[in-house]
Amino acid sequence: MNKLTVKDGTEIYFKDLGTGQPIFFHHGWPLSSDDWDAQMMFFLEQGFRVIAHDRRGHGRSTQTYQGNDMDTYAADVAELVEFLDLKDVIHIGHSTGGGEAIRYAAKYGKERVSRVVLISAITPYMIQDENNPEGVPLAVFDDIRHNTRFNRQQFYHDITFPFYGYNREGADIKKGIQDNWWRQGMMGGIKAHYDCIKVFSETDFTEDLKSVEFPVLVLHGDDDQIVPYETTAVKAAQLLKNGKLIVYPGFSHGMPTTEAATINKDILEFIKA
Repeated sequence: MNKLTVKDGTEIYFKDLGTGQPIFFHHGWPLSSDDWDAQMMFFLEQGFRVIAHDRRGHGRSTQTYQGNDMDTYAADVAELVEFLDLKDVIHIGHSTGGGEAIRYAAKYGKERVSRVVLISAITPYMIQDENNPEGVPLAVFDDIRHNTRFNRQQFYHDITFPFYGYNREGADIKKGIQDNWWRQGMMGGIKAHYDCIKVFSETDFTEDLKSVEFPVLVLHGDDDQIVPYETTAVKAAQLLKNGKLIVYPGFSHGMPTTEAATINKDILEFIKA
């Protein structure tokens, strides 16, 4: 397997396929690089080099008990990008991975980043406070913490219903997609997953979004039950100097999987624009 040992000794697993302009994929919580199968195959066939990693504590990377914070996530990406000597890179992040992608790009990527795509992303930040009254209440994240710590096996099954919109009337429920989500989640470490809940709910990416100069595409579904689009995608697009926002009617949080054809087409158009 492809693994890079970063400076604190953590092993980061990654996939690296193809040649051409590189696209680097950043996955959501509590998943892995496997969640990008539909995108990696599509863009590989379009002539791109596709790279995806398992974030520390997730998938096949080390089940870390320390360093589970956004700055360390971004630093791990920076080490991997430098190790692979990637240049003119398109970074695509889903959910928590959107935060990772924009933090990396703002802090490390000025000489290496071409564009960024944020899909169903947590940016600029999710939690409800005096500056973000439309945000998600702390009690919601406390419930996720409780279930991750004490009921992870069942919770990682149950969450797939709102994640993919499978709790909506008439939904085309695909058990294989649910099982694959559960499989990816259970591969990761419980401590890293528990810590990451605070990361994805409370990290503020406002300055990251404001600082980047390159084009950023923001994609979000208006039926996202995990990361509400009004308090994330709409605000993120307003903060960007060179941003484009697409909101999809009826699409769920898991739209890179359930609506892959539409998402892939719009990303390709953005890359070629």
